[in-house]
Amino acid sequence: MANEPEDISTRMVPTYRSYRFVMAALVLAGHLSVGLNIFAVSPLLPLAIDDYNVNRATAGLLVALPLLVAAALGLPSGILIARIGLRRAFIIGWSAVALVSLSGAAPNFITLLLLRSVTGLGFAFILTATGPLLMQWFRPKEVTVMNAVTMAALSLGIALSVATAASLAEVMAWQTTLTVFALPGVAGLVAWLVLGRDSGGKPMTRAGVSLREVGMVLQNRTVVLLLAADAGILVQYAAFTGWLPTFYNEDRGISLSQAGFITGLLPLVGMLGVLAGGVAALWVASPRALFAASGLLAGLGGLGAFLMPGPALIYPAVVIVGIGSWLYAPKLLTLPMQMVGMTPERVAVVWGSLLTFSGFAMFVSPILVGGLRDISGSFIPGLAIASAASWALLLAGILLPRNATYSPAHSPQAPSPLD
Repeated sequence: MANEPEDISTRMVPTYRSYRFVMAALVLAGHLSVGLNIFAVSPLLPLAIDDYNVNRATAGLLVALPLLVAAALGLPSGILIARIGLRRAFIIGWSAVALVSLSGAAPNFITLLLLRSVTGLGFAFILTATGPLLMQWFRPKEVTVMNAVTMAALSLGIALSVATAASLAEVMAWQTTLTVFALPGVAGLVAWLVLGRDSGGKPMTRAGVSLREVGMVLQNRTVVLLLAADAGILVQYAAFTGWLPTFYNEDRGISLSQAGFITGLLPLVGMLGVLAGGVAALWVASPRALFAASGLLAGLGGLGAFLMPGPALIYPAVVIVGIGSWLYAPKLLTLPMQMVGMTPERVAVVWGSLLTFSGFAMFVSPILVGGLRDISGSFIPGLAIASAASWALLLAGILLPRNATYSPAHSPQAPSPLD
């Protein structure tokens, strides 16, 4: 009847407009820009050690501190995003990445360290806001594809910066190299200000989520296993990305440029792995096998990456660990959206929590490896500890509940197991 009240479920069904392709391009650019900056300094650590006369543990802060900032802001940003809106959240994230372009003018180590730490702010807001944005603008299967391609863009950014930073530093000041990688952030900020929109469908409440609700989300067994798996794999990834170039240069006699190229294979091959993971996530109903396979590859390849004696064996080991470190990522990010009762606000909490737990693990990892190298004279103890942590992904695949994904992502009337 004409006077009959509109059903609330009808009003909450997202409308998938063609403008989502513009939003997709902006989100991909954001992840690429973050990837270009988060590990860009890793191949340049020997130059920083010489220029600033600092030890390896202190130099490791250039890699670790942005991860600490991202970790500290991950969960808070997930809670805050519902209140400030997605448009403002991305403006904050893009502005932070753009600010890193001042690295070339940094007069000392402390200034450069502070600028590097701002990368973590951009990482926190861009990554955490992506989950709710995808739920608002894209169909459920499109969300899985977008999770794969955004992670591929992040991986591509890491690969480009890690593989080329040392070579660029040969033709310009190494601090200026960091500025070059941050310039896309300036362009991205301008593009978002002009083209970015807040909502394409399912609205966020603007009331946010209560601390009680956050606690209930984080007590869910599946969420706990996701947090542990991601943190474990990224302990190894941060240690390898941060120190393998120096390790290969000092212990294996490989040139710094080649060492950077080898380490750059981690995210480069990972880009293919994450795309393969996206395809697998569309066809494999349960994430258990996908997580277990990814964890096994990351664990075995990780051991070979630092135990093999020369490039002939190091290359295949790095390829294997690169695939294993990214294959699981699309399913990891999509799974929270497929759980019963998951709203955009709750997904932001889960993604923010992933960033917080994994970020703290990644912060400790490079410092631990560098510190143990200073104490023992060898990188092996620290790299071995980091490698052991990666087996958490295999364990999570074994322990994950079999019914973790039985609910569709966009089911607004489904009862919530978190309530």
